[in-house]
Amino acid sequence: MTKSFDALFRAACGRESDLTFAPFEYQRRLATDSWNGEAWPDLLNVPTGLGKTAAVTLAWLYKRGWRAGERSEIPDACTPRRLIWCLPMRVLVEQTERSIRDWLSRLGIDGDVGTGKVSVHVLAGGAEDVKTWAEHPEEDMILIGTQDMLLSRALMRGYGMSRYLWPVHFAMLHNDAMWVFDEVQLMGPGLITGVQLEAFRRELACARNSRSLWVSATLDRAWMKTVDFDPDALALLQLSEEEKSAETVSARRDSIKPLAACSASLRADGKAALASYFQELATQVLAAQRQRPGTTTLAILNTVARAQGLFDEITKRLSPPPSKKRKGAADDPPSLSDAPELLLVHSRFRAQERKALNDKLATLPNPHGPGRIIVATQAVEAGVDLSSRVLFTELAPFTSMVQRFGRCNRYGEFNGSADAQVHWIDVADSKPYEPSELDETKRLLAPLSSVSPAALPPIEAAAPLFPVLRRKDFLDLFSTEADLSGFDIDIAQYIRDADDADVLLFWRDWSDADSAKNQASAHADELCRAGLGAANELLKRLKAGDVYRWDTLAREWTAVPHLGKPRLRPGMILMVRTTAGGYTEKRGLSPESSEAVEPFKAAQTDALTAEAMDDDRRSLLAQEVSLTRHLKDVGNEAETLCESLKVPDAAAVTRAARWHDVGKAHQAFQTMLRDAHQQGLQQDLGDGLWAKSGGNYRGRVNYQVAGEDKPRKHFRHELASALAWLAQHDDEPDADLIAYLIAAHHGKVRLSLRALPNETEPPDSRLFARGVWDGDVLPAFHLSDDETLPEIPLHLDIMQLGGGRMGPSWTTRTQRLLKRHGPFRLAWLEALVRIADWRATRAEQEADSEH
Repeated sequence: MTKSFDALFRAACGRESDLTFAPFEYQRRLATDSWNGEAWPDLLNVPTGLGKTAAVTLAWLYKRGWRAGERSEIPDACTPRRLIWCLPMRVLVEQTERSIRDWLSRLGIDGDVGTGKVSVHVLAGGAEDVKTWAEHPEEDMILIGTQDMLLSRALMRGYGMSRYLWPVHFAMLHNDAMWVFDEVQLMGPGLITGVQLEAFRRELACARNSRSLWVSATLDRAWMKTVDFDPDALALLQLSEEEKSAETVSARRDSIKPLAACSASLRADGKAALASYFQELATQVLAAQRQRPGTTTLAILNTVARAQGLFDEITKRLSPPPSKKRKGAADDPPSLSDAPELLLVHSRFRAQERKALNDKLATLPNPHGPGRIIVATQAVEAGVDLSSRVLFTELAPFTSMVQRFGRCNRYGEFNGSADAQVHWIDVADSKPYEPSELDETKRLLAPLSSVSPAALPPIEAAAPLFPVLRRKDFLDLFSTEADLSGFDIDIAQYIRDADDADVLLFWRDWSDADSAKNQASAHADELCRAGLGAANELLKRLKAGDVYRWDTLAREWTAVPHLGKPRLRPGMILMVRTTAGGYTEKRGLSPESSEAVEPFKAAQTDALTAEAMDDDRRSLLAQEVSLTRHLKDVGNEAETLCESLKVPDAAAVTRAARWHDVGKAHQAFQTMLRDAHQQGLQQDLGDGLWAKSGGNYRGRVNYQVAGEDKPRKHFRHELASALAWLAQHDDEPDADLIAYLIAAHHGKVRLSLRALPNETEPPDSRLFARGVWDGDVLPAFHLSDDETLPEIPLHLDIMQLGGGRMGPSWTTRTQRLLKRHGPFRLAWLEALVRIADWRATRAEQEADSEH
């Protein structure tokens, strides 16, 4: 068993023929041992630079039965199909993705979803981050994302994605999912939220086995204690004493890292103090680099603004205007050919600029050249495979300092020389940390002359205080309905510190308000994270019409009002006019910059706008499909999917699938399809009832009923389907579950049922909701070859609280389901119906396009 893992490890690292190359012993134990009868430990505490990412990923592949070229062993039943890397920073996401893709490629088992290989997906928000990976719950895959993107989805409030897909991602992230929380000391409230989610999964039960693994070089299990979770019994994997003394490990644990206080410091607040600080620190950094050409000098500052300020000062020193150069001066900057490469690294860049930076970080500077200077924020603090010869770092909490020290002489490569050096910088401005944290760090650093891992004192920091997500609050999040004012429950406090919460910005060019309203959705690669403070700073200097947000009811981008006091919420996506500025390619997010922003080119090829409440784009496709055929196809897909996953509630899922679109027989929907087909192909759709129109029409549509003056605004066919089901089957044991699965198959009708703002109201005071009026009748039609539905009147008494002629209200029924099945199992069943619908639709379109 050990030999087979060693072979997998060598192949993944490209060293299959080198039998002397082997994993660290802890990596081998992670893949082959068990802990209290479990396949995995709960905690992994290993010093930085010892390959934790490789250890977990390759152990997961091994336990899932993968070997070089194929899956040749039966997967371990206790190792979930989806490996989820939850990381505190975006730069770690991109590095982790690159490493994992390299390992899978060398093993020959990487592939797209649907190919039976192992696929890799970065959850970053944007138009393309929709259902691709979630459509294949039976496949092995690796998901990678920041705590913002992953925890928001795990809380049913996914940042940067369609709100109507929240339930599917929620289901896939809580069932058959192995969460790896890496660099937990940087996660703030995200650590406690991850702990609480694990507690809830254990208490409320999942449809599929799921588990968590917490990883860090500075891990204290006491930080994980909550009212719902006791970490004392968690199984821990760490280096044994024998492993610590091994040559390959000791070279890193005992790496030479002399420590000294930096003569430059930030002594006071204010612009003058900052300018003086940047000048002094730039002098120190440049001097260190000139003394050690061919290597990397790293300066880590605590805020993006200060990192940008130091970067600007060094840039000015390296290439000043020709008129200011002074020949013969001792501190003259080098010529451009002799100047070190200068990089700025922080989390406020778009993906295209981040990729260029990451590509450079992945390579070493020319040892015979001037070398490299990197100015960075906490973005390089942990996990980044980066080693400098000299490190300058502002004071931070001690756990963060330990991680930063790991960026100097990381692998002991400078142990043979005496000039590796770490300089700590005193700062009067403690933000984003607390003054007491920096005082404690100074106390711990005072007696130290070296910060090699072996010389550092143990971590004894008290557990920080963060809001704790309680069970009731978590269950409340299962409802995805916005409140009456159009807002959602704010989950930001459970994901990041308030000072570090983000919105997402992207820049587009438009000529007038009409062209702004119809812009395509944001592409993940054009999104830029912005802290709430920085975003407010940018918006306050812009003028009306420069910033837009997506309105799901109006189905268009709408101008953000009151830019002087914008109501920003974490995870919100804002579209900014390119001419308004706010971003530069070299500095990243720059609220003060009025320089026009170059828009992201690929985004303009995206033809779809963001999804709206009455959006039925999945019914407006290239090939028309009859209603009877589509219901049969979706039922068959559901049956196949449930069989492959061995779903206990397969009968309910399959039956819901066969009924999910019955409401499309409603005249309002059929009229909409016929109009769309006519406008897309300039021809009639033909007789009968239809599920999909042809022509790929993307204009506005109306849901019209004959004899009515106004169209049925916000019509939802899935509500009509659920009402029809209850009208025929309300006396069956699983009637409520099937009705819920039918209603929820687009994520727009779920736990509650009420009319929406601006709906078309009946003239006679009948009940109405989502475009369905009490008393509407669905026509008779063939549901399948052996079942014909009669005409079915639709009634909406179910939307009223209390009992009525339809029995318990919709709210009462769905709350019973939530209590009976729990949020994880209910969302899982909900997702299976939706996935069956997606698969059937895709297969229909592909099959018909071939004829």
